[in-house]
Formats: sequence, structure tokens, C-alpha cells
Amino acid sequence: MSTTRARTRKTPHERSAEIVAAATGLAREAGLGALTQRAVAQRAGVATGLVAHYQPMEDLVAQVYRDLVDVELREVAATLAGESDPAARLRLLIDTLVAGDRDDLTVVWVEGWAMARRSPVLAETVRAEMARWQDLVQDLIADGCRTGAFATREPGEVAWQLLGMIDGINAQSLARGADASAFAGRVARAAEALVEAEPGALRRTT
Repeated sequence: MSTTRARTRKTPHERSAEIVAAATGLAREAGLGALTQRAVAQRAGVATGLVAHYQPMEDLVAQVYRDLVDVELREVAATLAGESDPAARLRLLIDTLVAGDRDDLTVVWVEGWAMARRSPVLAETVRAEMARWQDLVQDLIADGCRTGAFATREPGEVAWQLLGMIDGINAQSLARGADASAFAGRVARAAEALVEAEPGALRRTT
């Protein structure tokens, strides 16, 4: 006697979550540019038309970008939370972001900037996530100014410049096949000038 197992119909929420998870995994492996309707459907094991049924591709790309950047931001913030000294925290931030092991996210950032020129939805998301990163770094620098570790009067502008330098190093290293971590010391020395810290204030202590 044979039995047939009843198929469980997934809820719209479950199916949508599967599609987002598939798109996120694909973006981590191959970048935002790999997110086509067919590729996401294949990864999720669903019909191609079902992807657009749950979410337009433009919205899906923006959500994947936001989710990946949010995870990175939270991880970095948690890492910094264990260090109370502003100078040590800034050095830890630099070491963490220029570690040479974040190529998957560097690709997401770079492609996000490029693709945002053609997608208003993604452009809005990119700007929002960049602002969150600037707030994190600006708060760190402002904290250093309050303690006297830094002397800049423009923590917001300095935060923007520092992030631009770090992003540039990571993108250039990825394109050249170089190890970004080799430049962490130089970035730290440049950051000392930007935040107007004492020379050597951001050098490693261990």
C-alpha cells in the first residue's frame, strides 16, 4: 500500500522570505549585478514569474542591498562597542574595514553606487545606508573631540572623507587583486591628520 505525502502550501510571507534569502545569497557570491529575475528564481527553486509576483526586481535589489549593508553595520558597531577609548575605537574601525576580507561587501557597495544611477529606489536606499555609516563614524569622532583625543571642528566632514578613503582603498585593492589590509597603517596615519590627533595616536598598541 503506497501513501502520498500531502504537499504543504507555503504562505506568501514564507515564499517571499525564501526569494529574498536566495537573492541575498546570490548577491554575496556574485554581486548585485547577478540579481536577475531568472537567476533569483533558479536559486530559490521557483518559477521565474513568481519572483516579480512577490516583489518587483528594483525593490528586491534595494532590499538585498539594505539587508547586507545593515548586517555589516551592526557587526562593525558591535565590534567597536567593546572599546571605550575613542582613538583605539577609530583604529579598530580602520583595521576592521580595511581587513582585506570584505571583498563580497565591497562588490555590493561598488555595484550599488553604479546601479543606483539607473534606479531611484536603489539610489534612495544607498543614500540612506551611507548616511547611517557616516553617523556611526561621526559619532565616534565627536566622542573623541569631547575627550580631547581629536581636535577637528568638523566631525561630519571628516567622517565623510575617512569613509571615502576607506571605500577607495577597498575598491582599488579589489580591482588590483591586492590585500587592502596592507594599507591600514597608512589609512590610520591619514586619519590622524583628518581628526587632528597627536601623531601616533592611532597606531596599534598590540
